[in-house]
Amino acid sequence: MNVVYQSTYYTLYQSVKERCFYVDFGQKMVRMSLCQLLSLRYKVLSISIEDHFDGDLNRHGFEVLMLCNKEHLFVLNTLEVLDLKQLVDHSFVALGLSEERETASI
Repeated sequence: MNVVYQSTYYTLYQSVKERCFYVDFGQKMVRMSLCQLLSLRYKVLSISIEDHFDGDLNRHGFEVLMLCNKEHLFVLNTLEVLDLKQLVDHSFVALGLSEERETASI
Protein backbone atom coordinates (compact mmCIF):
# COMPACT_ATOMS: atom_id res chain seq x y z
CA MET A 1 0.00 0.00 0.00
CA ASN A 2 1.16 3.49 -0.84
CA VAL A 3 0.60 6.47 1.44
CA VAL A 4 -1.33 9.13 -0.48
CA TYR A 5 -1.50 11.69 2.32
CA GLN A 6 -0.98 11.73 6.08
CA SER A 7 -2.43 14.38 8.37
CA THR A 8 -2.23 14.73 12.13
CA TYR A 9 -5.00 12.22 12.92
CA TYR A 10 -5.60 10.32 9.66
CA THR A 11 -3.77 8.58 6.82
CA LEU A 12 -5.02 7.69 3.34
CA TYR A 13 -3.49 4.68 1.62
CA GLN A 14 -3.94 3.47 -1.94
CA SER A 15 -3.73 -0.22 -2.75
CA VAL A 16 -3.00 -0.64 -6.45
CA LYS A 17 -3.18 -4.42 -6.17
CA GLU A 18 -6.67 -4.41 -4.61
CA ARG A 19 -7.80 -1.29 -6.53
CA CYS A 20 -9.12 0.42 -3.41
CA PHE A 21 -8.24 2.95 -0.73
CA TYR A 22 -7.79 2.61 3.00
CA VAL A 23 -8.38 5.41 5.48
CA ASP A 24 -6.74 4.96 8.86
CA PHE A 25 -8.88 6.78 11.43
CA GLY A 26 -6.52 5.90 14.28
CA GLN A 27 -8.75 3.33 15.96
CA LYS A 28 -10.04 1.78 12.75
CA MET A 29 -8.90 1.15 9.18
CA VAL A 30 -11.72 1.54 6.64
CA ARG A 31 -11.53 0.04 3.15
CA MET A 32 -13.16 2.20 0.46
CA SER A 33 -13.75 2.12 -3.26
CA LEU A 34 -13.27 5.31 -5.27
CA CYS A 35 -17.03 5.92 -5.15
CA GLN A 36 -17.03 5.60 -1.36
CA LEU A 37 -14.05 7.95 -1.15
CA LEU A 38 -15.95 10.48 -3.26
CA SER A 39 -18.91 10.08 -0.90
CA LEU A 40 -16.61 10.72 2.07
CA ARG A 41 -15.33 13.85 0.34
CA TYR A 42 -18.88 15.12 -0.23
CA LYS A 43 -19.89 14.47 3.39
CA VAL A 44 -16.76 16.06 4.84
CA LEU A 45 -16.93 19.16 2.65
CA SER A 46 -20.61 19.65 3.52
CA ILE A 47 -19.84 19.89 7.25
CA SER A 48 -20.22 23.48 8.40
CA ILE A 49 -17.30 24.32 10.68
CA GLU A 50 -18.98 27.59 11.65
CA ASP A 51 -21.71 25.58 13.40
CA HIS A 52 -19.08 24.14 15.76
CA PHE A 53 -18.49 27.60 17.17
CA ASP A 54 -22.17 28.48 17.62
CA GLY A 55 -23.57 27.06 20.84
CA ASP A 56 -27.12 27.08 19.51
CA LEU A 57 -26.34 25.10 16.35
CA ASN A 58 -23.82 22.60 17.75
CA ARG A 59 -23.90 22.65 21.53
CA HIS A 60 -21.29 19.94 22.12
CA GLY A 61 -18.90 20.57 19.23
CA PHE A 62 -19.12 17.04 17.82
CA GLU A 63 -19.95 15.74 14.36
CA VAL A 64 -21.39 12.30 13.63
CA LEU A 65 -20.11 10.84 10.37
CA MET A 66 -21.50 7.64 8.85
CA LEU A 67 -19.54 5.97 6.06
CA CYS A 68 -19.90 3.12 3.58
CA ASN A 69 -23.69 2.71 3.66
CA LYS A 70 -23.86 3.21 7.44
CA GLU A 71 -21.33 0.43 8.03
CA HIS A 72 -19.00 2.72 9.99
CA LEU A 73 -19.88 5.44 12.50
CA PHE A 74 -17.47 8.09 13.76
CA VAL A 75 -17.95 10.84 16.32
CA LEU A 76 -15.46 13.63 15.61
CA ASN A 77 -14.61 16.76 17.54
CA THR A 78 -13.87 20.10 15.87
CA LEU A 79 -10.12 19.52 15.50
CA GLU A 80 -10.69 16.08 13.99
CA VAL A 81 -13.20 17.52 11.51
CA LEU A 82 -10.73 20.21 10.45
CA ASP A 83 -8.00 17.59 10.05
CA LEU A 84 -10.30 15.33 8.04
CA LYS A 85 -11.16 18.25 5.74
CA GLN A 86 -7.43 18.81 5.23
CA LEU A 87 -6.88 15.11 4.49
CA VAL A 88 -9.67 15.06 1.90
CA ASP A 89 -8.50 18.24 0.17
CA HIS A 90 -4.84 17.24 -0.04
CA SER A 91 -5.55 13.60 -0.93
CA PHE A 92 -7.63 14.45 -3.97
CA VAL A 93 -4.97 16.92 -5.11
CA ALA A 94 -2.29 14.23 -4.65
CA LEU A 95 -4.39 11.76 -6.66
CA GLY A 96 -4.81 14.34 -9.42
CA LEU A 97 -8.61 14.40 -9.07
CA SER A 98 -8.87 17.99 -7.86
CA GLU A 99 -7.10 21.32 -8.02
CA GLU A 100 -5.54 22.79 -4.92
CA ARG A 101 -7.75 25.29 -3.14
CA GLU A 102 -6.56 28.05 -0.90
CA THR A 103 -7.42 27.09 2.68
CA ALA A 104 -6.57 28.44 6.07
CA SER A 105 -4.13 26.23 7.94
CA ILE A 106 -4.39 25.36 11.62
